[in-house]
Formats: sequence, structure tokens, C-alpha cells
Amino acid sequence: MTSVSSSAVQLPLASRIERLRTEGAFEVLARARALEQQGQHILHLEIGEPDFQTAPHIVEAAVRALHNGETKYGPAGGILELRTAIANHLTSLGIAAAPENVVVTPGSKPILLYAALALLENGDEALIPDPAYPIYDSVVRFAGARPVTYRLDASSNFAPDVDAIAASITSRTRVLVLNTPQNPTGGVIDEGRLTALAQLAEENDLTVIADEIYRPFNYGGAPVRSILTLPGMRERCILVDGFSKAYAMTGWRLGFGLLPTPLAPRFALLALNDHACVPAFVQRAGIAALEGTQEPLHAMIAEFTARRQLVAERLAAIPGVRIAAPAGAFYAFPDVSAITAAAGISAAQLATKLLAEYGVALLPGTAFGAAGEGYLRLSFATGRADLDRALALVHECFTSLPS
Repeated sequence: MTSVSSSAVQLPLASRIERLRTEGAFEVLARARALEQQGQHILHLEIGEPDFQTAPHIVEAAVRALHNGETKYGPAGGILELRTAIANHLTSLGIAAAPENVVVTPGSKPILLYAALALLENGDEALIPDPAYPIYDSVVRFAGARPVTYRLDASSNFAPDVDAIAASITSRTRVLVLNTPQNPTGGVIDEGRLTALAQLAEENDLTVIADEIYRPFNYGGAPVRSILTLPGMRERCILVDGFSKAYAMTGWRLGFGLLPTPLAPRFALLALNDHACVPAFVQRAGIAALEGTQEPLHAMIAEFTARRQLVAERLAAIPGVRIAAPAGAFYAFPDVSAITAAAGISAAQLATKLLAEYGVALLPGTAFGAAGEGYLRLSFATGRADLDRALALVHECFTSLPS
């Protein structure tokens, strides 16, 4: 038998595949898992995954559906019962929603990709935050468009600068991406800025992609306001949301979009071409999550509130670290620029040192964009015992560096 070396075949690749970007959290997780296989104990602060188990009533709903034979193909956009439950949930938050405007997907990422494919042509521009969830940049580039960043700065609690965004708009700008509460900064966009951004979108005929998957995790008291509740914005916005964070369902892969009326059938068509449908038993679990008891969510928020305080206080006690307690999500985003400057290293090198020498897995701010230089992102979606040990090791590492 003649074998053919894999290196002998050079497949011609489309240029678009080279535009895709990776996600730093999963890269660091892979490195951390490799170290664990070598026998090293790793404390995981890198991945945005709640350490809580999916609530039993949600699991049972999926099990019942399996026993009931719900293992066949379903509608590409999602079963009506789940789309209705999602619409009712959003309506309770003040967002006008109907089942026909909801498209269910395997996680929220497909909605971001579909939005880029549906709205952006080659050479168009999309305004995205920096630092930000890296998939925004990736899907914009994949669609052939150009991401134009607007900076999120600690001096304004990582709130977008409306004037700076306005100055970045050109004749090619089509999309404005907003994320509140934010990953990685934990910032929350206040109502005044949301109103100004909505006006900016209307004046410049922009479509807003509103990623609100961290909405429940808000530590400021008042609920996080959605831009979709503002006048004229419901038909100008694509809402990106899902079940992974609020209901500890990361591995279930269940997300959704709320779309303007003309886009909903087109997103369903994209879903049909992409994955056909989300498994029905997973969708039944989603219905149980929305319509069942919310006590597991409330318990998670209460625990994250305590962890937030712990992390902020412990980091602030380290010489050279500057941090404000995050307003939302479950990430701390400390400024370690004084430490990295004194040591003559980058934030990425500092993160690598923490993983390799101290067994603490976290992310450099540059995993989320150039504006993240001098920052680290720590997820506090992990148990307090691990947080306590990890923070002690972070303190030990930082104080061992030149000052």
C-alpha cells in the first residue's frame, strides 16, 4: 500500500479562513489542561464559565424530553414553545418581543456570525469596543469588513465615549457593537450614554448589535437597561443573548437572537444552512430555565457578589495594582501596568509566568484587544477556596517582581 504524506498535498484555502481569530480563554485553558496532565495543579481563573451545576429542574426537563422521544429534527429557528418563552421573558424586561422575531441557536456566537454575514459587505466598517470579546473582531473580518475600535477606558469606568464613537463614523460604517455588562472589563453602560448611542445610531442609520448575555450579573442595584427599550431601537437592534451564563448551561450550547422583523427569517435560513436545528431536548431545558424557579440564578448572583468584593479587595491590597470593583459580569480587570513596566515585561508575559510558575490561569488584557495592554482578566466564576489560593499566589508573584 502506498502512503501519501500529508505535507505532499497543498490545499488551496479561501482567503476568508485566514481572517478568523481565536479566543484567548480557550487557548489558555488548553495550555492549563496540558499542565494538569503533567501533574501540575492549576487554579482556573481564565474561563468565563460558572462553577455552579445546571439546576436539577432544567436537567430533568431535558431528560423527560429524551424519554418522550424528542430526538428528531425541528424548526431551524427553534421550537415555538421556546421562542414564546424567550419572547415572554424579554417582554418582562421591557423589551418588545414576539416569537416570530426570535431565532434559537447553539450558543450565542452564531447570532454574532449571522449578523456580520447579513449586514456587512466587503469594505464596510463595524464599530467594536476595545478591549472586547474577541469574536466581535473575528466575525467582522470573516465577513470581509473592517473592525474600527472605540476604546474603553478605566477613567470612565469603561463606559463608551460617545463623542469618540461619533468621530469614528464614516460613510462605510454599518454596525455598532455594544456589550453591557461588558466582557472583559465588567463595565456597565449607563442609561444616559445608551440614550446618546441610540440617537447616534438613528442619525447615522446604524444597526446596533447588543450583546447582553451578562445582563443578570449587575452589582449596582438598578437593573441593566437594554438599548432595545429605547424609542425607535427595537427594529434597529439585534439582541444577542443565551443561557450559558445565567443558567450555568455553557455545555448545553443554547443561545438566541431577537431580530428586526426583516432579519428573522434570514437568520433562520442561515441557521438551516449552518446547523439545521438545535436539539429539541436542549430547547426543553431552556423553557424550564426561563419558566421554572429563578432561585438558582439568584443564589449564583449572591455568591458572585461576595466573590466580587473578595477579589477587588485582595487585588487592591497588592502594591502597584489599580482596580475598581466591576459593575457587572463576573470578571475583574485590574490595571497592572505599574508592575509590568517596572519588571520590563508585557501583560501577556506576566500571565504566562503566573501559569507556568504559580499554576494560576488567567488572561492578559491583550487577549481582548490592544487597549488591554497593562491589564489582566480574572474570572471569579470559580469557588472561593480556589479564588483565595489564586489571589495569594498572584500577590506572591507580583511582589517578587522588580518594583
